[in-house]
Amino acid sequence: MDPKLFATVFATIFLAEIGDKTQLATLLYAADARNPKGTIFAAAASALVLAAALGILAGGLLAEHVNPRTLSWIAGAGFILVGIWTLLRA
Repeated sequence: MDPKLFATVFATIFLAEIGDKTQLATLLYAADARNPKGTIFAAAASALVLAAALGILAGGLLAEHVNPRTLSWIAGAGFILVGIWTLLRA
C-alpha cells in the first residue's frame, strides 16, 4: 500500500464528505434516540464503501477507454463548474 496515496485519497474524501448531505442524513438518523447508533454507523459505512467501490469500478472501466490525462481535465473542469454554479446560487 502506498501511504502517500492513501493519505491523499483519505484527506480528499474526508474533506469532501464533511457537511455534505450524506453526513447530514446520518446525523438526522442518529439524532433520533430510538435509532441504535451502531446500526446507523454500520449502514452509513456500508453505503459509503459500496459507493466508493462503484466509483472505483467506473473509474477503472473509464480509464480503459479514455486517456487518464483527459479524465483529469474533465474531472477538474467538472469541479470548477460545480464551484461556479454553487457561488452563483449563493
